[in-house]
Amino acid sequence: MAVKLSKNLQRVKRHERLRRKVVGTSARPRLQVFRSLHHTYAFVVDDSKGHTLASVSTRDKALAEGLESRTNVEAAAKIGSAIAEKAKAAGVTAVVFDTSGRKYHGRVAAVAAAAREAGLDF
Repeated sequence: MAVKLSKNLQRVKRHERLRRKVVGTSARPRLQVFRSLHHTYAFVVDDSKGHTLASVSTRDKALAEGLESRTNVEAAAKIGSAIAEKAKAAGVTAVVFDTSGRKYHGRVAAVAAAAREAGLDF
């Protein structure tokens, strides 16, 4: 009899499978999006050096100011444009996109769309 995995364990397995293919380099770092029940986070990571080049989240008071909710698509879009601005300030123009095992839908897709609009190439 097969053991039923929890939703989070299924997501972790998808993320591990995805990370075998998606690797951030110095020329093209990885844009990782993580969403929890209460917040949305985005990181630009150079995996070859193991460095985080830029990060933003809805936990930042300046970013969350004026938002009705920190867990909706509007907040995720604000995260996407903010991470693109920080990445460009760090000298990054092209990234590979990492969904952290989540579906490319809702908040994850909103972060990606806003980052593309703000000038990141992926």
